[in-house]
Amino acid sequence: MVRQEALAPPGEEPPAPAPGRVGLGQSLRRYKTALGGLIFLLLLLLTALAAPLVAPHDPHRVSIASRLKPVFWMRGGAVTHPLGTDSLGRDILSRLIYGARVSILVGLVSVAISGVVGITLGLLAGFFGGKLDDLVMGLAEVQLAFPFILLAITVMAVVGPGLFNVITVLGVSRWVAYGRVVRGQVLTVREKEFVEAARALGYPVHKVLFFQILPNITSPLIVIATFAVAGNIISESSLSFLGLGVPTSTVTWGSMLSEGREYLRVAWWLATFPGLAIMLTVLSINLIGDWLRDFFDPRLRDQP
Repeated sequence: MVRQEALAPPGEEPPAPAPGRVGLGQSLRRYKTALGGLIFLLLLLLTALAAPLVAPHDPHRVSIASRLKPVFWMRGGAVTHPLGTDSLGRDILSRLIYGARVSILVGLVSVAISGVVGITLGLLAGFFGGKLDDLVMGLAEVQLAFPFILLAITVMAVVGPGLFNVITVLGVSRWVAYGRVVRGQVLTVREKEFVEAARALGYPVHKVLFFQILPNITSPLIVIATFAVAGNIISESSLSFLGLGVPTSTVTWGSMLSEGREYLRVAWWLATFPGLAIMLTVLSINLIGDWLRDFFDPRLRDQP
């Protein structure tokens, strides 16, 4: 039996089917810049994980005889040190590879901490309201009153440098963005029929919050987390540049920048390559964040 609605009048073309929702992979293929950023980040992650196998030299090995060697294409450069060496003869390429480990670790773990804190507080404030809402939002306003970098510098000066301290400071001090967004979303979603039905069926509060409400407000949180990774990488580099981040015994891009600033006139490669690494990593993350923002936007995601 032929469906009547599928037929078209004689001489006319049948109506085109309505476009379906653009899939994640299809959307990513359309955004060439985001695809390039994702490829770069995946290669960076794989290189950082395989640093002992990929790095040509020990990043801490000192060789005074090889100090300040230029990049391989300049006069005096060597293929064994393709990006040159620093003031102590340590290989720049190897230090960049090992430094990626710290930047990625700080970016991801600090975002996880701030996300857990912010999402939890935002859910509780938006769902219960009242004095709890006033307390959480008041705390957020107080924290927003202090510039982040000054707050981080003050805390790090008190607790001292260290990888754990950097991750904790970045994670705890950046929960506000998650908390405010989640609270606003919860104020809207908590009045929906499925939430009322779950409460009427006697669901515990934690199941209503984390299994009914949270899955319906994750789209903006993914975008916030993506941009937060880039921001935390820059913040860690800034603190390490000032000597308040990770100890100098640990290779980071920020500490490499700090060491290279004294040799900008005679050895430009010391600061240039760490700066390029930070710039390309942050740019790639921001491109992916722009793509995710457009993909999760209901006004744009269904466009062919």
